[in-house]
Order: sequence, then C-alpha cells, then structure tokens
Amino acid sequence: MIQTADGIGSTTDSMDSMDEVFQVVSFEIGDEEYAVDILEVQEIIRMVEITPVPKAPHYVEGVINLRGKVIPIIDIRLRFGMSAAERTKETRIVVVDVSRIIIGIIVDSVSEVLRIPSNLIEPSPSGKQGGTEFHKGVGRVDGRLLSLLSLDRLLG
Repeated sequence: MIQTADGIGSTTDSMDSMDEVFQVVSFEIGDEEYAVDILEVQEIIRMVEITPVPKAPHYVEGVINLRGKVIPIIDIRLRFGMSAAERTKETRIVVVDVSRIIIGIIVDSVSEVLRIPSNLIEPSPSGKQGGTEFHKGVGRVDGRLLSLLSLDRLLG
C-alpha cells in the first residue's frame, strides 16, 4: 500500500503511471502553509546573525556567510507585504537555488517534505494580495491546502 497525499492508500498497480508527483518542502508563514519544489532547496539552517546591506530593498534582511559564500537573505513576510514577526527557535532560513542564484528565505518554521500528485494541484488564485502573484498553484494534502510558490517570481 502506498500512502498518497490525500491520505488514501492505493497500490502501485492502480496508480496512473502518467500522473506526475511533485516533491516539495513545506513551511509556515503566519497561519498559512507554503511549499517550494524540493529540487530548488539546497539546505535548511537555523537563524544566524545577518549583516544588513545598505540601500537594499525593504524585504532584503542582509547577507550571511555560509561556508565561505555570501548569501543574500530575504524576509518572505516582508516580501509578501506582511509585518515582520518575532524570531523564535522554530524560525529557519531555507537556502534555495533559483536560476543558479543562491538565496536564503526566512520562514517561521519548516514543516515537512511532501509528495503531491499533479492531479491534486490546482491553478494559482488570481490577484496580488498576500503574495498570490508569487504562487504557481495550490496543492491539496491531507485535507489542507498548500500554496506552491514560484521562487523565480518571488525573487525576480
């Protein structure tokens, strides 16, 4: 039996071999759950001291030194037009590779790695409130909704 994202078990024989399955890393921003393609995630690290960068956009927190590489850090809450949040022991930096550019995004917490069949992903909602212009779709997983983010749009 294989456990699918919708929580319904099925055997491999009954699964349509044409269905694509997306593997994502999910994380929380406030009360919402988001996800990015696992192939774009390099690593997840605890918060470290961030060096501010003068005249950077308001959502760029600064830079960090990660094993000899200087990585820009973006506060995703500010990028979405939300207010900044207090950093906790759950706050993480998700280091991503977007078009060969390494960037860190600050998230409230990282949840898990999920597999989402393509038939459980719906088109992105329209509009620009709450960061929806950065969405590439909405995935349904275990009775909850995940906003799938386009890092190209988010960081573009």
